[in-house]
Amino acid sequence: MLAAQSAQEAMEGEVELEIPQRPALHQPQPDAVAHGVIVTPLIESTPMPFVTLEGIEGSGKSTQLRLLQESHGSAILLTQEPGGTPLGVLIRETILDPRHRAMTATTELLLYFADRSQHVGQKVRPALQRGETVVSDRYVDSTLAYQGYGRGIPLDVIRSLAAIATGGLQPDLTIVVDVPAEVGLARQAAQGKVPDRLERADAAFHARVAAAFRAAAGAGVTHVDGTAAPGVVEETAWRAVAARFGKQSAAARVP
Repeated sequence: MLAAQSAQEAMEGEVELEIPQRPALHQPQPDAVAHGVIVTPLIESTPMPFVTLEGIEGSGKSTQLRLLQESHGSAILLTQEPGGTPLGVLIRETILDPRHRAMTATTELLLYFADRSQHVGQKVRPALQRGETVVSDRYVDSTLAYQGYGRGIPLDVIRSLAAIATGGLQPDLTIVVDVPAEVGLARQAAQGKVPDRLERADAAFHARVAAAFRAAAGAGVTHVDGTAAPGVVEETAWRAVAARFGKQSAAARVP
């Protein structure tokens, strides 16, 4: 979970971030009241893990998911935000389309949470209820980093919306792949990819987002050095999974 320190303060200069502890792992939070809406937790805790990967564009998250897919196939449900459901694909296209330069930060935030609400309700929660392991490319920490620290939206507003959209569902483990903002942007450019709307934001925006990910801390959060070779990053990441979930995970996930 990212620091509780004001995102607006983070935009104004170098600050020391306070790091709160993440709530109990994989436990639906107590009834949450946000903007007059009562949110009741919708799932019971299960022993199967819900793992999220976080990091800036170009950090290597997608490479890690591809390696995981190649080595484990259908044994793990791999998904992403935005775009993890058919409706989410449409929302993703809208958010990232460079033609939507006039999109406000608030509109962007609400679109991300519309995607997340559908994703959790249609895909993540049912899979966990079936006893499956779910690995998601991005979750709430990305919104705190990009829309909170990047765009300057108050973090308490984001957390209130998260309670509504997710029913309080927390990851059991979050792996943050850390790279400097300039390294991530250079990797994207080297791939010849046409920048999407978020990737076209200025360098200061990306620096704030990268700093927010580096500050992510709390129970269930682990960091890996994304500047290392992909195989090294993979081994480090899945040893963290093994450490969290025990020897059985180690045998299944670590080369």
